Amino acid sequence: MNALRLRFDAPPRPAGFVSWLTNVSTQLDNLPKPTVSVVIPCRNEKSHIEACVRSMLGQEPPAGGFELIIADGMSDDGTRDVLERLRREDDRLRIVDNLDRVTPCGMNAGVASARGRYVAIAGAHNRYAPDYLRQSVAVLEQTGADNVGGAMRYEAQTLVQKAMAAAHHSPFSAGGARWHNPDYEGPADTVFGGVYRRQVFETIGLFDTEMIRNQDDEFNLRLTRAGGKIWQSPKISSWYYPRRSLGAMYRQCVQYGYWKVRVIQKHKLPASLRHVVPATFVLSFALLPLAAVFWPLAGMAWAVIMGTYALCSGVASMIAAWRWGWDVLPFMPLVFGSYHFGYGFGFLLGIRDFVILRRRPGAFSCTITRTT
Repeated sequence: MNALRLRFDAPPRPAGFVSWLTNVSTQLDNLPKPTVSVVIPCRNEKSHIEACVRSMLGQEPPAGGFELIIADGMSDDGTRDVLERLRREDDRLRIVDNLDRVTPCGMNAGVASARGRYVAIAGAHNRYAPDYLRQSVAVLEQTGADNVGGAMRYEAQTLVQKAMAAAHHSPFSAGGARWHNPDYEGPADTVFGGVYRRQVFETIGLFDTEMIRNQDDEFNLRLTRAGGKIWQSPKISSWYYPRRSLGAMYRQCVQYGYWKVRVIQKHKLPASLRHVVPATFVLSFALLPLAAVFWPLAGMAWAVIMGTYALCSGVASMIAAWRWGWDVLPFMPLVFGSYHFGYGFGFLLGIRDFVILRRRPGAFSCTITRTT
């Protein structure tokens, strides 16, 4: 094993990053250069990683071929054993040690080792269509976009996950966000995963290691603000395995809401309506009953808001069950509630920490070991 150790702060300044990337590229010149480098950050994904890796290694190769780089966050559940076995079977697979064990550092570790003209950011909880890379390259070349991807499609293994999938694709869950719609094609603010032109990283830097969550959201915002073009296409297909329990999904939504505040604050952007509504709803749910002690109309307002929400949730649940199967109906209000209360509560926590208390999360200074 030969190890290449690098340190950098993310996101680096573009000029410094170009020099840094040139140095890394020089050290990798003795290796063949594929068209696409696929980067998958992971940590403790033993139950999903083999299916994910095999779906990537089984791709219809784009012209020029591809390589697969797994940035492992020092897994201790047996994930690494699976990866080493798969690496011995296929020399297109390489493993990078992500010593900081957080997702953005893993992404940056993969980009540091990538040799392709295009860099695909993929997820360990996913399964990819056999033509995922080929279609992504075709859409990049046809549209001239800087990043392309498809919608996030959920793939269920249990009844609860099936209900999560039904909710995910319902406009009621996320206010009609395009990356929830598998049929949409056109310009987008962000896409699920994403296949980037390598020049993007040379121009705007790496993923921000301050963002434990929403790092791709923040990166794509930087890309569009720099004049980049993001394109979503239904031809680019992958499937995501959701969390196994409502509690785990709720905690995931809390994190998404929490870090969304930091993205908005960092870029000095107004929040869109779909980001604010869940937080307003949660705040009303908690405060109006207290206000009703002194102001009876607050109790009436609370009843109207909760009644309206229950009606909307019921209608959305019926529509989702009609599309996905009536067996999910009993779970739908709970799943919708987990989405909205989780995201809203996380958003309020983010306002408390980042806006009111002015806390600033520290960016990781990533240490990368490239394993060959």
